[in-house]
Amino acid sequence: MIRQNPSATQLQPALESLKPALKQAMLFGLLSNLLSLAPTIYMLEVYDRVVNSRNPGTLLMLTLLVLGMYVLMEIMEWVRSQILHNAGLAFEDKLNVRTFNVVFEANLRRIGGATNQALNDLRSLREFLSSPAITAVMDVPMALLYLFLVFLINPLLGWFSVAGALIQGYLTYLTERSTRAPLIEANRSAVAATNYANSALRNAQVIEAMGMQDGIHKRWLEKQNRLLFMQAVASDNGGGKGATSKFVQNVFSSGQMGLACWLSLTNQLSGGGGMFIVAWILGGKVLAPLVQVISLWKYTVTARDAYQRLDKLLQAIPARETGMALPPPEGALSVEGVVAGAPGTQAAIIRGASFALPAGEALAIIGPSAAGKSTLARLLVGIWPAFSGKIRLDGVDVFSWNKIELGPHIGYLPQGIELFDGTLAENIARFGDIDAAKVEAAARSVGLHETIMALPEGYDSRIGEDGCFLSGGQRQRVGLARAIYGEPRFIVLDEPNSSLDEAGEQALVETLRMLKAGGATLVVITHRTSVLAVADRLLLLRDGQVQAYGPRDEVLANIARANQAAVAAAAPAPLPAAV
Repeated sequence: MIRQNPSATQLQPALESLKPALKQAMLFGLLSNLLSLAPTIYMLEVYDRVVNSRNPGTLLMLTLLVLGMYVLMEIMEWVRSQILHNAGLAFEDKLNVRTFNVVFEANLRRIGGATNQALNDLRSLREFLSSPAITAVMDVPMALLYLFLVFLINPLLGWFSVAGALIQGYLTYLTERSTRAPLIEANRSAVAATNYANSALRNAQVIEAMGMQDGIHKRWLEKQNRLLFMQAVASDNGGGKGATSKFVQNVFSSGQMGLACWLSLTNQLSGGGGMFIVAWILGGKVLAPLVQVISLWKYTVTARDAYQRLDKLLQAIPARETGMALPPPEGALSVEGVVAGAPGTQAAIIRGASFALPAGEALAIIGPSAAGKSTLARLLVGIWPAFSGKIRLDGVDVFSWNKIELGPHIGYLPQGIELFDGTLAENIARFGDIDAAKVEAAARSVGLHETIMALPEGYDSRIGEDGCFLSGGQRQRVGLARAIYGEPRFIVLDEPNSSLDEAGEQALVETLRMLKAGGATLVVITHRTSVLAVADRLLLLRDGQVQAYGPRDEVLANIARANQAAVAAAAPAPLPAAV
């Protein structure tokens, strides 16, 4: 069984698990930033030692030393980048299965955001963790070290740098405020445009056949133009702040040098004439990380938006926990006062359905279109939950049953056949470990073996996305073979003969007889009478309610009498005899 885990999203714990790696990255960043002072130290040493002593040997040793520091600095940067890259991979590895499962379940439950965008968001977060944006944020604390060194040179220079840092911080705040809304809207528009394009591509044949290209393109272009407009707004806002930030950096850089030079001229700057150059370099390093943060701010906003979207989806669908393992089902079905509808809606499609089907028997479900038959099929195999009531298999709630555990014992053929890009053998074997004997047995049972063997690659033939290389009847037979693969104990078939010819229907009836003889419990939804010969019981569904249920012949007789009575009631009264 499966029970919902009430704990919050896994995003925060996954990020917290990266703290050791991030601390290591910050340490190597600290060492790299310290080594970045090598040019400044080299300049001072050359000025003090080489220029005064005019000793080439000293110059050579200092040059070799600084080159070694450069090499060490690049090694530190490389190590930091590898640590962050591996941290991003570890973050994605912790969440990729959870994210895939939540997208899958959200599609089943028709929850908003159930697209591959969630997987893209996870990838965006992984890429952000190793991006220049995150290293820029890590380097911001180093500005405090440079600021401390500037204060040691001269407090006035230190306060001048503080003023520059405060202005840059204010520009960062303005950048955040002016770009956040348009960037979020641009990301949403990008998702909408991508989803719409994917939907159009999936229905390309319909669009082409009925000349809908212009209308579809116009609708997509509206979404794309919205994306471009919001990106332009964010770019204008962020670009203006970025230009202002660079202007402030240049002004303060020159101001720092001028102020240091004035202090040197007035004998307020200790350390010799070259010290004002050092003060200028360190002052620039105080502002540089903040400028880089502003220039890369859009990546931070994009990552934050991705985090919020993914977090919202993960909270909407908590992780499931696997409970005690259950024995394979025998196939006894019990439907108890079920009221249900499509997930995400309040409208009931099934209204108070109740019936029971013993293990090993076959049930045929009939009824007019829109009676709720396909909805009932989804409920029976546990795809959709019920609003109220229970559907039990061997006394266990089928919706709560762990589908990984239950799935091999369930056969399901939906009304819309869903096949996947791969080989025939992979599709029949449900993309698990391929048992060639079972695959062939399933194909033979539905009359598909000879057709497959006539193909150049046999069971290794690829069928294309959604089985596009197969005919409608072949797709239905492959779906039926998949449903009965491995001899499941409970099988639900929704209109299994809708695309079959007469020979296919005969093969289907023989397959159902064989499955029933093997002890499987069968539920077949049909509009054709050929399948009724296999059924032990018959259920008539109309307007989501069970109108009749019982032994097949008894229900058919009752339906026939009701039809006769309806015809008689609708017949015109006889004309009175002539007087």
